[in-house]
Amino acid sequence: MTVQDVLAPGADGPAAPGPAAGARGVWRTLRTRPSAVVSGAVLAALVLAALAAPLLTALSGQNPYTYHDELVDSASGGAPKGSFGGVSGDHWLGIEPGTGRDLFARLVYGARVSLLVAAGATLLQVVIGVSVGLAAALGSRWADQLLSRVTDVMVALPMLVLAIALTTVVPGDFPRPLLLILVMGALNWGGTSRIVRAQALTLRRLDFVAAARLGGSGPMRVVRRELLPSLAAPVITYAAILLPSNIVLEASLSFLGIGVTPPTPSWGQMLSTATTWFRADPMYVLLPSGLLFVTVLAFTVLGDAVRTALDPREASRLRVGTRKEKTRD
Repeated sequence: MTVQDVLAPGADGPAAPGPAAGARGVWRTLRTRPSAVVSGAVLAALVLAALAAPLLTALSGQNPYTYHDELVDSASGGAPKGSFGGVSGDHWLGIEPGTGRDLFARLVYGARVSLLVAAGATLLQVVIGVSVGLAAALGSRWADQLLSRVTDVMVALPMLVLAIALTTVVPGDFPRPLLLILVMGALNWGGTSRIVRAQALTLRRLDFVAAARLGGSGPMRVVRRELLPSLAAPVITYAAILLPSNIVLEASLSFLGIGVTPPTPSWGQMLSTATTWFRADPMYVLLPSGLLFVTVLAFTVLGDAVRTALDPREASRLRVGTRKEKTRD
C-alpha cells in the first residue's frame, strides 16, 4: 500500500485513529446518554440564568446591592427574620444575613462572575498548556527538556502564594475578574501541558502521522489536521475537570480577600462569609454550596460523556461489552 492509498479518503487501508466523526457524530452520541442530556440541561440552565440575571431580578423586584436593614434581627447579630432565611413573596430564596440583601439576586449575579472567571481561566490554561505540550513533544530534545522542566516548576509552585503576590502589585482599579482569569490561567497550565505532551509523543509515532509527513504535510499542518483532533478527547475531558476546580479556586481566593471584592457578588465570596452563619441561617450556606456541587457534578458527568463520544476506541469497547452481555443473556 502506498502513502497515497493511506491518505486517500476512500482508501481500504486502516483508518487513522482520531475523534468521532465531527460535531454531528458527537451530538448523536451524547443524545443517547441520559446522564449527558441531564447534565447538559443543568449547565445550560445555569448559564441562561447567569446571562438573564438582570431580567430575573427585575421579575422578582430586587437587586443584589440593596440593603434591607428592617428584615434582619439586630438583637441576634443580623440573622434574617422569618423562617428559612427570610423567604417571602418578595425574597424568593431569603436574604443575606447581616445586610438583608436579596439572596436570589446575589446567587444569579454571582453565577455570572464565578462562571466567567472559571471559563476564562480554563480557556487560558488550555491554550497555554496545549501550546507548551505540543512544542515539547514535537521540538528537539533540548526544547523538550527545557519545556518539561518549566512545566515541572509551574506544577510545583505554590499557586496561592504567587496569586497573593501578583494581586498585591496590581493597581486596585484593575478589573478583579480579569485579574483572576490572568493569574489562574498563567499559573495553572502545567497539568494540561503534561497530558498533551504525553499524548502527542504517543501519536507522533503512529502510522497516520508518519503518512501525513511522507505525503508532504508540514509541521503545522500535521498538528492541525492530525494531532489536535486526536488530542480533543483528553483535552476536553481535562478542561471539564479544570472548570469546576477553577470555580472552587476562585472561592478560595475570595476567602483570602484577593478574589472578587464586595459588593460584587460571587459564589466564592458568599461561601467565605457563610461559614459564620451556618447555625443561624443554614440556607445561606446550603444554597451557594449546593449550586457549586451541582455545577461540579454536571461538568464531570458531561466531560466523561464527551470523552466517550470523542474517543472511538472507548465507544468500541462499550459496544463490544454490550454485545457480550446480550450474548450471555
